[in-house]
Amino acid sequence: MAKPHFSPCLPLTIQRKPLVWLLSVSFLCSLSYFLGSYKNSKSLIQTPNSTPNCPEFNLSNTSTSSTPLDFEPHHTASLHESIDLSPLEFCPKNYTDYCPCQDPFRERKFNNGKVFRRERHCPERDEIVRCLIPRPIGYKTPFSWPKSRDFAWFANVPYNRLTVSKAIQNWVRLEGDLLVFPGGGTSFINGVKGYVGEIGKVIPLMTGEIRTVLDIGCGVASFGARLMDLNILTMSMAPRDIHEAQVQFALERGLPAMLGVLSTYRLQFPSRSFDMAHCSRCLVQWAGYDGVYLMEIDRVLRPGGYFVLSGPPISWRTNYKGWERRPQDLQTEQDAIENLARRLCWKKIAERGPFAVWRKPTNHVHCIRKSKILQSPPFCEAIDPDAAWYKKMEACITPLPRAEGIKEIAGGAVRKFPKRLSTAPPRIVRGSVEGITAEIFNQDNHLWDRRLSHYTSVLSSFNAGKYRNIMDMNAELGGFAAALSKYPVWVMNVVPSDSKNNTLGMIYERGLIGTYMDWCEAFSTYPRTYDLIHSNGILSMYMDKCDILDIFLEMDRILRPEGAIIIRDHVDVIVKAKRVADRMRWHSWISHSEHGPFHPEKILFVDNSVKV
Repeated sequence: MAKPHFSPCLPLTIQRKPLVWLLSVSFLCSLSYFLGSYKNSKSLIQTPNSTPNCPEFNLSNTSTSSTPLDFEPHHTASLHESIDLSPLEFCPKNYTDYCPCQDPFRERKFNNGKVFRRERHCPERDEIVRCLIPRPIGYKTPFSWPKSRDFAWFANVPYNRLTVSKAIQNWVRLEGDLLVFPGGGTSFINGVKGYVGEIGKVIPLMTGEIRTVLDIGCGVASFGARLMDLNILTMSMAPRDIHEAQVQFALERGLPAMLGVLSTYRLQFPSRSFDMAHCSRCLVQWAGYDGVYLMEIDRVLRPGGYFVLSGPPISWRTNYKGWERRPQDLQTEQDAIENLARRLCWKKIAERGPFAVWRKPTNHVHCIRKSKILQSPPFCEAIDPDAAWYKKMEACITPLPRAEGIKEIAGGAVRKFPKRLSTAPPRIVRGSVEGITAEIFNQDNHLWDRRLSHYTSVLSSFNAGKYRNIMDMNAELGGFAAALSKYPVWVMNVVPSDSKNNTLGMIYERGLIGTYMDWCEAFSTYPRTYDLIHSNGILSMYMDKCDILDIFLEMDRILRPEGAIIIRDHVDVIVKAKRVADRMRWHSWISHSEHGPFHPEKILFVDNSVKV
C-alpha cells in the first residue's frame, strides 16, 4: 500500500516575510495615490476667481478663453505641401471671377467643334495659380434665403449684359445697386409660375414622384427656383459663354447650379439620376451627331423619367416668324427629334403651347423586342453606365438593369419624396453598392445625425440661417446632406471620381443631387459660391496624389468670404492642415470630434465670419 506523500513544512517566520513585504508595498502605493489625488483635486477646484490648470478644449468658435488643441510637437504626416508657411498673397484684380477649368483665355487653345471649347480644360500642375482670389470691389454679404431668390447685390456679380440682352424676357433687372429676378425666361417671359403650372398638368410635379431635375441651359435658374417651391431639387447647368455669369447668378440666388455643357464628354452624373430633364431654348442639336446628346439625356434619366423641351423647333407653326427661321427647316428639325425619340423607345405624351413632353420607358423589355422594327441605335456594351468623369459619349442606348416583366421598373422603384430620403435606395437593396447593406445605410443616417448635432454646437451660424449653398467634398452615402434636410439649405454631394465605391447613383435615388470630381482639379463653379464646405477624409485620400495647398486654394476660391469649412481627418493630417489654413488667412482651430479626446479623428473648423 502506497504511503501518502507530504512536503516538508517551512518555518512560520519564513512564510510571513513575503506577506509582510506585499502588505508594505500595497500600503505605500495607496498612500502615494491618495496624496497625488489630493494635490490634483486642489488644483482642479474652480473658484469664481480661479482658472483650472488643465487646458479647455475649444468646442465653440465663440469662446475666447479656450485653449486650442495643440498636437504640433508630437505628430507628423507626409502630405505634399509647400515648406513656406508665410501667408499667401492675393491674385491680381482681374482674377476676381477666375474659373481655372473654364478659363475663356485658355479655351482658345482648343477647337470649337461640338463646342469642345466649353468643356473642362484644366491647367497643368505647373500652370496652377497659387494665390488667393480677390473679391470684387464693393462686395457685400449675400441676402439670406429666401430673399436671395429674388435679389442679389450687383457688386457681387457685376455683369449687366443679361439685364440688357434679356430685358424683354425678364431674366434679370438692374435696379440701383440691386439685381432683381422677376422669374422670366426665354420660354416664359410672362413668368415661370404659369409655365411650370402648365407642365404640372402633364407631369405629376406635386406628388413627390418628381424630386431630381436637370435643367440644361438654365439661364439664371428661374425654372429651378420655381420647382424648389414644390420641394423639387433642380441641378441647373450652363456653360460659361456669351451670357457671362448665368451660373454665377444662379448660385448667388442660393440655387443649385454648376458649369457644364453637352459637347464631347458624358455629363458628370451617373445613369438613372434624374426624374425629369428640361431644356428651354438651350440651343442643343438634339438630333445631330447621330443623336448622341438625346442618348445622353436618356442615360441620366430614371426609368419612367420625363424630358421637357421648349423653344425651337417646338411650336414652330406659330413662332417661326419671331424666330426668323424657315418653317420647313423647323419642321425637319422637329421630325428628326420625334423620330429619334421613338427609336429610343420614348413615348410622346403631350405637346401644348411652348413645350413638348416625352417619357422614357420604365424598362427595356419592349424596346429590345422591337429594336429591329424601330431601327433603334445599338445598346452600349461593356461600358459602365455610371462612369462619367472625362468619359466620352457614344451613340448607343445605355441599357437599363434587367427586368423580368413589362410592368417592372428596371433597377427598382424609388419611394415618393420625402420617404425616399431615409429609405434604403434600390442600388443598396439590390446589392449594387459593394459592402453597403440596408443596415449599414440606416447606421450611417444615425451617425450623421450625431455629427451634425456636434457641428451645430460649434458653428452657431447653422441655426442663424447664414448657410444656404453647401458643398460635401466626399459625400459617401449622402448622410450629411440627409441630416441637413431640416435646414433651408441644399447640398452639392460630391463623390471623388476614383472613389473605391461609386455611391453617387444611390445618392440620387435618395432624392439628393451631386456630381463626380477629382479634387486635384478645380470644381466647375465660380468663386465665392458656397457658404459651407465639408471635407470628410479628403486630405488623406489625396495626400499622395497632389499638393494639399492646391486643394486648400480651391476651397478658398469657391468659399464665400464669410463662409465656414469643416475638415474631418486623422489627427496627423489635421495638424498639417492647420498650418496650411493659417497660410490661407482663415480663422481656424482644431477640435475633438464627437468621439472625444481619445479618438484619433479630429476636426479643423474654419469660421471666417469671426472677426479677428
